[in-house]
Amino acid sequence: MHKKIEMLANVAIVIVTLMLGSVLVKQYFFAAPNKAIVKEVAAGTKISLPDVDWGKNHQTMLLILAQGCHYCADSAPFYQKLLRETEQKGQIKLMAVFPQGSSDGTKYLNDLGVPIKEVKMASLDAIGITGTPSLILVNSEGVVTDVWLGQLPPDKQAEVLSRL
Repeated sequence: MHKKIEMLANVAIVIVTLMLGSVLVKQYFFAAPNKAIVKEVAAGTKISLPDVDWGKNHQTMLLILAQGCHYCADSAPFYQKLLRETEQKGQIKLMAVFPQGSSDGTKYLNDLGVPIKEVKMASLDAIGITGTPSLILVNSEGVVTDVWLGQLPPDKQAEVLSRL
């Protein structure tokens, strides 16, 4: 009787250990990554980019993108529409900002079919954000008025277009 209880206890320990191990393996190796903490630049923050004179435009829409960001590439149709709308209305200037070199950014935008004329290079920290893609609307004084983070759903895209 003592041997049977000991054997059942050992089997139970092995089963519990396997279950716990499978839960840990599933959690750490196969689960979708947790959403990263995204730092968002707040409205009212002044942005300073080298060689940018905010006063030349009534408003500037910054497209913060990165090569290799699949959300940026997936958002290309919206950026094409945004470019067309800003060119038609002429009140908001569109500017792309990349953490990589501006010549690489220009090529990337052309490959996406979004030929933005003004492309700048700046670190994401300098702008005050941690993720791409991001859209930042800046007034003529370089002050942030609106921010949109990530790949935008249709309702947020409509919100951005309504701000033009």
